[in-house]
Amino acid sequence: MDFSTISTRGLVLLGCGKMGSAMLAGWLRGGLAPGAVHVIDPHPSDWLQSTGVAVNGQLPEAPAVVLIAVKPQMMAAALPQLQAMGGGKTLFVTVAAGTTIATYEAILGAATPIVRAMPNTPAAIGRGITAITGNGAASADDLATAEGLLSAVGQVVRLDGEHQMDAVTAVSGSGPAYVFHLIEALAAAGEAEGLPADLAMKLAKATVGGAGQLAEDAADSPVQLRINVTSPGGTTAAALAVLMDEETGFPALLKRAVKAAADRGRELGK
Repeated sequence: MDFSTISTRGLVLLGCGKMGSAMLAGWLRGGLAPGAVHVIDPHPSDWLQSTGVAVNGQLPEAPAVVLIAVKPQMMAAALPQLQAMGGGKTLFVTVAAGTTIATYEAILGAATPIVRAMPNTPAAIGRGITAITGNGAASADDLATAEGLLSAVGQVVRLDGEHQMDAVTAVSGSGPAYVFHLIEALAAAGEAEGLPADLAMKLAKATVGGAGQLAEDAADSPVQLRINVTSPGGTTAAALAVLMDEETGFPALLKRAVKAAADRGRELGK
């Protein structure tokens, strides 16, 4: 990414927890000068203070970007101090879950370019996927800047509009938790078949992690990869007959789970 505008005008990072730290580490690795970054965080970590960025100091009047990475509950307290930067010159990018673009526009003004983003927790190891969408004031350059900043922690996709954000939250935002639960459940099922707990967990973690990597890297679709593993009348086929049952298997269960998450997202956004 070309950091020249940010290097000149500065970037304000509001909140430097797990997600903020992962992004900041990516930017610094990518060549952004620490002196261009101004972090606001009530409990700065030792790592943050070792990076050379400005922490809880005087902010630039019109930074190139303000990136909001605080918990939604802390938003109300944090945003007013950034209000003066609204109005057009500064791009606001938010990775805070559940807070709508309209909420930001009400505080910062409708002329403020705003990009809302939904990353997920594998961002911590640079393997996240983030969906972004902008408001009417956000230009093509603004979206490109947001995409460049967020690509520090993984892949970035663009949405047709904010109306898709609750579905994205339900699939990729909350999705890592579904996969962690799959690992738990697979390990427990292995234990039930007589494996020691630590061995069952090791097998479950490596199987889910490896299969996920294979699905991302392989030219074949997940459907084809599944078929490749499934010998007719074999052990995998016996298991899939249970998992692929239309009423009691994964398809119905995940559809209900993702719908519940999306519905809750719509409620929280109101």
